[in-house]
Amino acid sequence: MAGLAASGSNPDVDLLYDINGLAKDAPRWFDRVMEYVGEYGLLIGLVLLVVWCWWSVRRRGEDDAASSVAGLVWAPLAAALAVLVNVPIRGFVERPRPFNDHQGLEVLVAGKSDYSFVSDHATIAMALGVGLFVANRKFGLIGIGLALLEGFCRVYMGVHYPTDVIGGFALGTAVALLLSPPATALLTPVMSAIERSSRGGWLIRARGRSGAGEQDALIPGARKESAEAGAEERDLAA
Repeated sequence: MAGLAASGSNPDVDLLYDINGLAKDAPRWFDRVMEYVGEYGLLIGLVLLVVWCWWSVRRRGEDDAASSVAGLVWAPLAAALAVLVNVPIRGFVERPRPFNDHQGLEVLVAGKSDYSFVSDHATIAMALGVGLFVANRKFGLIGIGLALLEGFCRVYMGVHYPTDVIGGFALGTAVALLLSPPATALLTPVMSAIERSSRGGWLIRARGRSGAGEQDALIPGARKESAEAGAEERDLAA
């Protein structure tokens, strides 16, 4: 893999220089922004997006809230599992970071000494995005968009080859999609049990939305029927 990357005719290397070359032409402040966004900002944004989606689900308090929350719980679990799967992959491929084999790169983050393939950041980001998409299409599309931007940032920063990012996207997607059915099948009963509990029910539905709407709809009707019956009785008595 390293020998292949060393070839000047390799499109992977050519694309690396093209994207990373943007960092050389950009203002210094913009590179600092990209450094923070690519290293921390987008991952934090994806986590906040999952939290936002969870808040939206629990506020609506729909009948399938437990299964929806189970899908949202699976998203970060899929990201963590994908990173664990990446550990033996990195050890097997042993691909050096691009700045170790190629000169003239603008490296925005120093001190990266581990292997390059596949990108942990791209893996985590896409696993979160795809896992979120399985649970909620609207939020998931935003998450996948942020994951794609994360991949671009890793190449822009000079710490990954484009194929490192593509490999991370593939790994994150595979784990999030292929394991989603058994994961949600296991997590949904757990979320349903939490929903029924008196202390943890608020995690699944907002207070006052756990069947309360149905009761509120029935109680006024019952009072109305009772009042009508009482009026009829008074008319008969008269």
